Amino acid sequence: MRRATVVVVALLCVTGLASAERDRSEKPGAVPPAPRILAFDAMYGVDGPFVGPANPIRGIVGDEQPWVVADHVRGRLDARGHLKIQVRGLVFADEPSVPPELRGKNDEEAFRGAVSCLTESGPEVSTANVFTQGFPASTTGDSDIDASVVLPNPCVAPIVFVLAGSEDKWFAVTGFESPEE
Repeated sequence: MRRATVVVVALLCVTGLASAERDRSEKPGAVPPAPRILAFDAMYGVDGPFVGPANPIRGIVGDEQPWVVADHVRGRLDARGHLKIQVRGLVFADEPSVPPELRGKNDEEAFRGAVSCLTESGPEVSTANVFTQGFPASTTGDSDIDASVVLPNPCVAPIVFVLAGSEDKWFAVTGFESPEE
């Protein structure tokens, strides 16, 4: 009998929570959540031919030095332009081209996010890049970017960047590189 009572109480709680959530979303003026455009659990640190101005991505150049994601970068972008990026361990690469005192560190006080979209300009396709303000970054390359940007309409094939707080150069971009075998 006690087990049946516990099951009934648990079912009533779940039903009540579902009903309360449904009632909240049906209230006049309730704003439904924005559709998610993009969610990612990986980014590619600027490296190789992307270092410097020779091979910009959608008009945004890579930093002059290679960077790595030592831990992780996760994020999401919704259709209202809310961009959230959790950066952990975005630092200079441990490579001979990087001065020894910078290897494994971040020398920027802030990171910014950027979203690059392809959009329509009359009959032509153009690139539209929008940037967040700066968010504090630690010397270990940690930062939490949480901002809203005004996306172009339409926003096609979005790419997300983490940039320097002080200049328009990217350190990481949505993408990945498989480890060498």
